[in-house]
This record gives sequence, structure tokens and C-alpha cells, in this order.
Amino acid sequence: MQISIMLGHFLMQTQIMTSDSLGLSASPATAPQTQELSILELTLKGGVIMIPLGLLSVLAVYIFVERLLTIGKARKYDPMFMNTLRQHIQDGRLDAARALCRSADTPVARMIEKGLSRIGRPLNDISAAIENLARLEVYRLENRLNLLGTIAGAAPMLGFLGTVLGMIKALYNMSNQPEVNVALLSGGIYEAMVTTVGGLIVGIMAYVFYNLLVAQVDKVVNGLEARAIEFMDLLNEPSK
Repeated sequence: MQISIMLGHFLMQTQIMTSDSLGLSASPATAPQTQELSILELTLKGGVIMIPLGLLSVLAVYIFVERLLTIGKARKYDPMFMNTLRQHIQDGRLDAARALCRSADTPVARMIEKGLSRIGRPLNDISAAIENLARLEVYRLENRLNLLGTIAGAAPMLGFLGTVLGMIKALYNMSNQPEVNVALLSGGIYEAMVTTVGGLIVGIMAYVFYNLLVAQVDKVVNGLEARAIEFMDLLNEPSK
């Protein structure tokens, strides 16, 4: 009985020594952990093309916010403005009407003030003066929108340029190695894919910003046309 126990103990010690010599452990094998990349780290993988893309994205956001505030200010309209203006004109108080327009300081008020300065001339001359000033006001509202449209078209092209440069880098690294090395190829592939995604994101963002601003400008234009027609109708009303 003692011989059997000693033999079992000897076999157990031999198995433990054999496992240690082979580098095996009794603990279960741990699964390899995947490395996660942050947005900043992923962006840096895109290379130098990400610098102009980042600048374009900042410029697009700046233009959108600045134009949105400007257009929002231009859209402000006091419903009592035309009623007060009508009362001043019917009472023959043109100076008060001009003062009302200057105090309002909106595209509509500036347009009507231009028309008031032409009172006494033919109605066609008054209408032409109002239309000319309205075109200038719309031009001011559309300022920098063409640049935003350019960003919407240029950003994806820059992203595709980064894709081509990244693939060239990957192929160049492959040609200088006797065997294909995944580590060498990954840098170029990262650069190719990241710049494509970055260019598309900036382009889509700028495109959406551009169309939102164009829609807001159209609303202002419609308001200018409505107020111009109302003002011309006011001049055509018979005096009391």
C-alpha cells in the first residue's frame, strides 16, 4: 500500500516537473486582448492629408455659424412695422417714416428707406431702386456661401488623394520587402482608409450646411419680395 502511494506521488511530481520544463501552467490560457484606437489616434493615422481636412472642417463650422446668425438677424421682422409706416406715409410724415426705417436696421427697412428716398419720381423708378438694393442685400446674405460649397466639393477629393497616397505607400513598402509584412502594409492602408472617411465626413457636413443656409436665404428673399410688393401697393393707395 505504501509502495502504491509513493509511486503515485512520484508520478505526480514527474508530471509537474515536465509541465514546468515545457512552459505550461495549470491556469487557463488568457484570450488576446484587442487594442482599441481613440478618435484622435485614428485621425493621426491619416497622415498629412488630415491637416487640410481639419482646417476645412473648422472653416465650414465657422462659416455656418456666422452666416446663420447673420441670416437670423435679417429674418427678424416686426409685424407692426408696415402698419406704422403706412400711417406715417398717409399722414405725409416722410421724415418719420425714414427715421422708422433707420431705427429698424433690417434688410426690409433699408429697402423701404431706399424707396422712400425716391418718392416723387415715377413708380417704375421707385421699384427699380428697391430691386437694386434688394439684390445687394441678398448678395450680403450669400457672402461666403460659395466658399462653403467649395469645401463640400474639395474635401472628398482631398480624402481620395489621401487614399491614393496611402495605397502608393503600401505598394512601395511591399516592393522593398522580400516577403509581405502585414505590419509594413498596415500604415499605408490606415492612411488610405482614414483619409477617405475624413474627406467624406467633412464634405457631407459642408454640403448639409450649405443647403441649410441656402434655404434660410430663400426665406429672407421671399420676405423681401412680399414687403416690396406691400410697399408699392401702399404708394398706389389713394391719399386721404
